[in-house]
Amino acid sequence: MSNAARYSIAGLLAAIALAPMAIWAQGAESKISADVASLKPGEFIWAPNLAPAGPMIMVVSLAAQQAYVYRNGVRIGVSTASTGRKGRETPTGVFSILDKKRYHRSNLYNSAPMPFMQRLTWGGIALHAGRLPGYPASHGCIRLPLAFARDLFAETSTGMTVVITQGAPRPTNFDGGDLLSLTPAGGMASPTSGRVSQPESYLWRPQLAPSGPVTILFSSLDQRLIVLRNGKLIGSGTISVPPGRLVGTHALEFTGVNALGQSQWIYIGIPGNEQEKGKPLDMSGANELQISPEYRKLLRSVLKPGTTLLITDGSILGGGAGKSMMLIESDAR
Repeated sequence: MSNAARYSIAGLLAAIALAPMAIWAQGAESKISADVASLKPGEFIWAPNLAPAGPMIMVVSLAAQQAYVYRNGVRIGVSTASTGRKGRETPTGVFSILDKKRYHRSNLYNSAPMPFMQRLTWGGIALHAGRLPGYPASHGCIRLPLAFARDLFAETSTGMTVVITQGAPRPTNFDGGDLLSLTPAGGMASPTSGRVSQPESYLWRPQLAPSGPVTILFSSLDQRLIVLRNGKLIGSGTISVPPGRLVGTHALEFTGVNALGQSQWIYIGIPGNEQEKGKPLDMSGANELQISPEYRKLLRSVLKPGTTLLITDGSILGGGAGKSMMLIESDAR
């Protein structure tokens, strides 16, 4: 046998060894809905044609060591994964893809290869291809099968939402009306005194991050609505929320505007809040929520498909009283 033939066969065997066993869904959503718990390390399901276009969301389950990909609320892929080992645990939260590199080496761990890297934080957490032993084994990143990481890389874009959770919530369409049709207010009722005062002057500094993924954080406890773009604070303003009106923690992704001009969203559900299962977000009293009309207009100006909205009755301000929430990890460089 010639040397060329030997090298060819060796290359083929190496490719087979590196490629995970893929279970392909042949255009049937029923195969995607099969028992994904039966997937073995390195296996995955990938059927992007089930939803060829639209905003994407990825949910990573630490408990299941699996990743789920949705487009327009339709699950188009499931993959086994390996997340951070003990002492290097992968953080839970809602993230955005900040950067992508097909060929990347770690800046922290001996230039370790990270093929098809998709950065979630500037502090070192990313999606990438890597070894999948069937249990958490990374330094905090989410390792994926090589072929799945490659195919995912081809479909995603910066700004895509990635939810890292202990469980595995399934996104559904939100039909509670226009989430940003909040009542314009010349004055706002104080949640503690009941007195009406002028809204706090909002801050709006889009020049700090002219482009990048947008996340809107909305706390009924802090009576605050802030806007992050590419991990940097570009907007902050007061919102008046009557006590008890918004309960729990919720995450949604913006999908566009309908014919009536109403903002449309996919409901994600939030990691670590399994006790709220079956308690969907109730925005029937949105007309009781008041915000500066100028600030609301600016909010709508930065909306684009893929924008994440986080609503919580916990605190999003450091050092405040009440429940402290860490829902987004998007460190500024």
